[in-house]
Amino acid sequence: MEFLYDYGMFLLKAITIVAAILLAFGGLAGIASKQKHQKGELEIIPMSEQLAEAEELAKEMVFSKEEFKEWKKQQKELNKQKEKESDDKGKVYVIDFKGSMDAHEVESLRREVTTVITLATEKDEVVLRLESPGGVVSGYGLAASQLQRLKDRNIKLTACVDKVAASGGYMMACVADKILAAPFSAIGSIGVLAQIPNFHKLLKKNNIEFEQHTAGKYKRTITMFGENDDEGRAKFREELEEVHGMFKDFVHSHRENLDMEKIATGEYWHGIKAHELGLVDELKTSDDYLLECYKDKVIFQISYKMKKSVAEKLSKSASMTLNSVISKLWEKQNSGMWQ
Repeated sequence: MEFLYDYGMFLLKAITIVAAILLAFGGLAGIASKQKHQKGELEIIPMSEQLAEAEELAKEMVFSKEEFKEWKKQQKELNKQKEKESDDKGKVYVIDFKGSMDAHEVESLRREVTTVITLATEKDEVVLRLESPGGVVSGYGLAASQLQRLKDRNIKLTACVDKVAASGGYMMACVADKILAAPFSAIGSIGVLAQIPNFHKLLKKNNIEFEQHTAGKYKRTITMFGENDDEGRAKFREELEEVHGMFKDFVHSHRENLDMEKIATGEYWHGIKAHELGLVDELKTSDDYLLECYKDKVIFQISYKMKKSVAEKLSKSASMTLNSVISKLWEKQNSGMWQ
């Protein structure tokens, strides 16, 4: 009984504190939601300067004073030459895309591409550091279309895959003039997947009826709660095959030499095998490629970072605070310090 009493008091105090915190944060969130929300901010980072500073620091730490002095002298001459030739050789703009299943990152990508278009000329190059296992068709289709905007303006595009470019990720990569991949990266997966659970038998077992009303014969071919039939399944598979055909046609339009029957099976391959199959053009990491560019070109990184609203920040802060308070209350209760 004493334990139940102590535990009841613990719950009562915890609920009181939690309610007070929620009310406080709720009021602040209400005020914040009325404020003007800024979507994000653009950043242009001079990567050449960062690489130069890192190289100089490393040389200074390892070289003797005489060696470092001689290197600095040589570097000064090389930099002068590089500045003279930079206009002819063009600049390099780096864009990072780390995609998720819903491809919401395309919102930043479209702004980054627009920024590059306003800056770049046909002498310049865009290096896309791509990492994505794929996701929704509409999202990755739009992402690939954003990259096509660069190609339409004759801006060279190089895609670098260090980890994975599968399914929608490869759809993006194949738009590039050249695809570089690390030896053990995952490449390909040119296929379409759709899966959905069905609870019809469970509902029927528990005497629960489910009704669904549609207008149009194929408005809903497969359902989670109703009973699916062969006609609906056949239509659903037909739609998948149609999307797969569009995917294959898209890849083939950008990489005509690929054997589509061989590589459009939904399989993925590691970089080494993908190179043999023609899915990628060269085995190389993005780090090595950018170091090559750094020798005679100026490199900038373009990124558009989405900002969280004040309400979102407060919500996250409230969640962390609640977790901390409950954890401390529980520690006090278990240690016998509750008063």
